[in-house]
Amino acid sequence: MLDVNGIEVIYNHVILVLKGVSLTVPQGAIVAILGGNGAGKTTTLRAISNLLRGERGEVTKGSIHYQGERIENLTPSELVKRGVVQVMEGRHCFAHLTIEENLLTGAYTRTSKAEIAANLEKVYTYFPRLKERRRSQAAYTSGGEQQMCAIGRALMSSPTLVLLDEPSMGLAPQLVEEVFNIVRDLNTKEGTTFLLAEQNTNMALKYAGYGYIMESGRVVMDGSAADLASNEDVKEFYLGVGGAERKSFRDVKSYKRRKRWLA
Repeated sequence: MLDVNGIEVIYNHVILVLKGVSLTVPQGAIVAILGGNGAGKTTTLRAISNLLRGERGEVTKGSIHYQGERIENLTPSELVKRGVVQVMEGRHCFAHLTIEENLLTGAYTRTSKAEIAANLEKVYTYFPRLKERRRSQAAYTSGGEQQMCAIGRALMSSPTLVLLDEPSMGLAPQLVEEVFNIVRDLNTKEGTTFLLAEQNTNMALKYAGYGYIMESGRVVMDGSAADLASNEDVKEFYLGVGGAERKSFRDVKSYKRRKRWLA
């Protein structure tokens, strides 16, 4: 469904952020981009959805193909019409609007009132809590409810590919599990394809089928979720499972990663 081929992204004509990133997202899959802050996960998603221009960024090398067609020069609204939608980090709900009004803003590309009503009911089926809070202003709902609202708003456009940026950020563990369960249900029952950027490696690998690990604007490792979860370096650096030697926090701060995968 999606092929990203060796893209480079530059901000302000001078700052090189992505350095030859390549990844593939098969139709009907859940694929995870993993890594810490500053790894380039969000920039990769914004390159795909073409939201870079608002931040003075651009793809200067490489290509991005969606369903066989190049999309680097399409506007974000054109991409939404083709079925690509991004749920941004931080949720970005309209605080002064109700939950239902927020959801309806996601249907601006739809013209059939019957389809909009059907999509709204589908969102409420997957997010029953939103139906309970549909008359509440988004500003007075919890972080978990706002995350559900942001995902539900994306679903209102009937997407085939959802780019999900840091869905676990700021949520309690129980809510994180709930959100990821809904993502899995949408994938298995609706056939929606997901590409998610996530720092919570353990949770992402539990639900994704394949993963890419990024550091400093590069993909340093990729593989099936099972292979990554069992890899000793991934365990040590991203899952919090150390080797034979236990290190104090002071030691961890000064510890330089071996990065055997780059050797």
